[in-house]
Amino acid sequence: MGGCFSKPKPVEVKIEVVIPEKERSKEEMSPNGKASPLIYKVNGTARHYHLEEHPIASNPYHNPKDVVEASVCHVKDLENGQMREVDLGCGKALLIKESGEFHAVGHKCPHYGAPLVKGVLSKGRVRCPWHGACFNIGTGDIEDFPGLDSLPRFQVKIEKDKVYIRASKQALQTQRRTKMMAKCISLSNYNLSSTNVLIIGAGAAGLVCAETLRQEGFSDRIVMCTMDRHLPYDRPKLSKSMDSHPEQIALRPKDFFRTYDIEVLTEMQVAAVDIKNKIAVFKDGFKMEYNKLLIATGNTPKALSCKGKEVENVFNIRTPEDANRVVKLATSKNVVIVGASFLGMEVAAYLAERAHSVSLVELEEVPFKKFFGERVGRAVMKMFESNRVKFYMQTEVSELREQEGKLKEVVLKSGKVLRADVCVVGVGAVPATGFLKQSGINIDSKGFIVVNKMMQTNIPGVFAAGDAVTFPLALRNNKKVNVPHWQMAHMHGRIAALNMLAHGMEISTVPYLWTAMFGKSIRYAGHGEGFDDVVIQGDLDELKFVAFYTKSDEVVAVASMNYDPIVSKVAEVLAAGRTIRKRDVETGDMSWLTGKGS
Repeated sequence: MGGCFSKPKPVEVKIEVVIPEKERSKEEMSPNGKASPLIYKVNGTARHYHLEEHPIASNPYHNPKDVVEASVCHVKDLENGQMREVDLGCGKALLIKESGEFHAVGHKCPHYGAPLVKGVLSKGRVRCPWHGACFNIGTGDIEDFPGLDSLPRFQVKIEKDKVYIRASKQALQTQRRTKMMAKCISLSNYNLSSTNVLIIGAGAAGLVCAETLRQEGFSDRIVMCTMDRHLPYDRPKLSKSMDSHPEQIALRPKDFFRTYDIEVLTEMQVAAVDIKNKIAVFKDGFKMEYNKLLIATGNTPKALSCKGKEVENVFNIRTPEDANRVVKLATSKNVVIVGASFLGMEVAAYLAERAHSVSLVELEEVPFKKFFGERVGRAVMKMFESNRVKFYMQTEVSELREQEGKLKEVVLKSGKVLRADVCVVGVGAVPATGFLKQSGINIDSKGFIVVNKMMQTNIPGVFAAGDAVTFPLALRNNKKVNVPHWQMAHMHGRIAALNMLAHGMEISTVPYLWTAMFGKSIRYAGHGEGFDDVVIQGDLDELKFVAFYTKSDEVVAVASMNYDPIVSKVAEVLAAGRTIRKRDVETGDMSWLTGKGS
């Protein structure tokens, strides 16, 4: 039978929750010692599912041999608002004091392992200094992204003015905690061609949506479908770590999807959506009914339109296979990259030491001019030139020439001819929404899906997330914007899932991104579109600076190199709803921002 689409026979409802034993006591118990019910709504009806009750144990950890307890400091060693990395002998924890209370959590960000002690503590959460993920200091739960896992939380007690931490040895080693999740209990009620939730796209937005549903106790069928041949992977690494194999950059292992009943259909392309009958039609003719739909299809890279564009060894970096192939072909050869985009510049940086030559062709006069401004763009360009990357600016490709079917030369409109064994194209992308044109789902003139603050489209039960949407950005007075950032896709997925369950949750996160080149990172927070001035503190030549992007009298975004954790600090200020004025950052005295001033 079709689950939600026909009346199923009455069945005894029993939820199965998969949870590591060591997590049960802290995840499962409410303050009164009873098991907390999980509640979710389907078609407006609330259903309550109780976890199997366990007696409260005096030892909160399942295996006493896995427990370590150590005195880590004197109570007066930490002031309010301070953090310290402490060693328990078999691993480290982050000790935090805020509002007179001590908390202890994992000390490394589960995303890429950043030391959280160097991050920003603000109002009950710590923000990662590298990429902006946020964690609740009381629970360890992830509250803003990127990354999927939360921090382990450890017990703190005070005895005779000494601070003790009691922790699981395993948690001290892993430094991460996957939230408790439900499983599907009703697969037998579904036929192959129907599901409760269908997610089109298996990037960050799609995966976080699926995980959030399971974390909230949703126990009906979830199906994700993707044109890719792989399970969800860390797409930003395609241009930052190009020789990574798919299994190395997988966001979750295969077993994870089996354990939590998240079905993934690979190499499956949706050709049309029938919103009236709630049916997705696939390119091969297969049809799937759904109750709730998330569209998270991302974007499609633009191709060159010049003569010879079909020549072999010309790539858009879209898959791990693309990236691996480019590295192999580029080694000790001549590379031409078209477009000084984030992808183009990251690829150029990665290949600079491996290729014989790297040439970069760009229509603008300076890389990143529209995003980072001319001065920052020139400083970055200078760094690339010192690493043997040759720029050909304010020109375009007019022809790709071949020899025996393979790329030999790239001809520019300026008349310059570049030797090329491989060409990477990074000239932007368009939203992958062509299949929705006749659907009735609201699409704007540029092809973006229009959603509200709850990631809802104009069609009830249809949500959209990620690079393919425009949404109201609270930071910019709810202006409809497209923010194609990895972090934002995560948050979109979470908000969509919560609102599929009728939580009424609105998005209010601050955009955060990073780029990595030659071992250096630029971090960025805010939304600088339309900035009219850039206030720079620090030294651009030394690549140690912070740049504030202003519009009229207001700071709308910030970027930095070698200036951590300034971007995370600004992100916290903006997240709190505070306005930063241009005059605040022009003086050079940033003590108020870094927390060292009054």
